[in-house]
Amino acid sequence: MRIVDFRIVRFQFARDRVIGDSQVRIAHAHVATIELIADNGMVGLGFAASLFNPLPSQAEIERLFRAEIWPGLEGQSPAALAHKLTRPRGGNIRGASLPFAEGLDQALWDLAAKQLDMPLWKLLGGTKTRVKAYASGLDYHLSDDDFCALFDHAASIGYKAFKIKVGHPDIERDLHRLELLVKTVGKPEAIMIDANEGWSPQQTVRNMNKIKDAGFDILWIEDPCLRYDFEGLKMIRQGCPFTLVNSGEYFDAHGKRQLIEARGTDMINVHGWVSQVMRIGWLAAEHGIPVSLGNSFLEIGVNMAIALPEVEWLEYSFQNFDHLIETPFEIRDGWIYAHDRPGHGLVLSETARRDWAVPEVLANEELPPAPVNTRLPH
Repeated sequence: MRIVDFRIVRFQFARDRVIGDSQVRIAHAHVATIELIADNGMVGLGFAASLFNPLPSQAEIERLFRAEIWPGLEGQSPAALAHKLTRPRGGNIRGASLPFAEGLDQALWDLAAKQLDMPLWKLLGGTKTRVKAYASGLDYHLSDDDFCALFDHAASIGYKAFKIKVGHPDIERDLHRLELLVKTVGKPEAIMIDANEGWSPQQTVRNMNKIKDAGFDILWIEDPCLRYDFEGLKMIRQGCPFTLVNSGEYFDAHGKRQLIEARGTDMINVHGWVSQVMRIGWLAAEHGIPVSLGNSFLEIGVNMAIALPEVEWLEYSFQNFDHLIETPFEIRDGWIYAHDRPGHGLVLSETARRDWAVPEVLANEELPPAPVNTRLPH
């Protein structure tokens, strides 16, 4: 199998709700799909997403991909490229002009698994078919009523664990949200909270003790302080032995390795880059550190979550992307299930290609209404 062509489709649409945390607020989605086409007709799919700003026009995305990425792909074996290591030196240490890397990695692994006629999770060594999912609201900017409606729905469809955003300047607001969560969902299997680096180490210790004294049992506090404050993270671990510190989300593989080796976290947070997630998973296993699978585009990370024995939880945030693909992963009774078809399991929807593609950059006020989120009541 050799790569002979590529296709890119650009999408831009309003989100069905504002998502974010104590540091950011996001109201629109900016995504491009990357399809790598092999000489036998097989297609590997990946996703390039920009959180905060629109991607350039589709023509410009294609031009940059052809200039910067395509010379290293044309005529190559997907499996060889998926496993390829480079020697980073000098000017060779630089990223592409657009966020192609993760989507390219996903598309290569998709093709490599299809070539072997295997689901990706099996190719990566997985033997189980499901992993526990927790409902994550990305809820910092929601009103109390919308907050309760979101988590009430999550509980009604079987979620038993929940993560909310904290990090408000007033800890009483965070305590209020925790009270609302428990009143809404009852006694959950687990509660996780995420401060997105909103606190200092000292604040974290004080606030976590206030949360504990208020009667809330927190499984983990995610990214409580600055990511590179390893000493501060260790102080939090020592000052809050009743909960776990879950960090590493904002680091690349190199930074995650440093965090693990510094013993700055109880858990390591990884996302949707197949190669990096597996490498970090192996390293975490050597250190006896659990891995949590944070948000990955359309939950593609379920393949790695199933394959890595250190992963107990996968994050699901009710983000409105299901209309982009043919069949999303099934989530039922608090578990997410892998597909059994070859590849990572996601295929670009022809309806999305036809009806939702936005080749040119549009102003926010020009965007069509948000697609219907089939995972939420409407």
